[in-house]
Amino acid sequence: MLTYNPIDINELVDIQNIIIDSSLPAEEKKKSYLQQIKNPNCFRCGDIIVRVSFSNTGVTFEDRIKQYLLSGQGMELVIS
Repeated sequence: MLTYNPIDINELVDIQNIIIDSSLPAEEKKKSYLQQIKNPNCFRCGDIIVRVSFSNTGVTFEDRIKQYLLSGQGMELVIS
């Protein structure tokens, strides 16, 4: 079981405030994101703290994302 230390939400970077220059090459976009987010494993999205952790299951992150998206969870249809 994972345990986490308490975190002050006000000390975390809000991912909604990150701006990436789309004209940059991919490597520079990654660098810019990492510089701005400071800690890609713990940040906030508005009033929600997001903590990212991985377990050693042999399943890749990409596989988990595909599984999540194909399950229909977290998806929202926006028609404009």
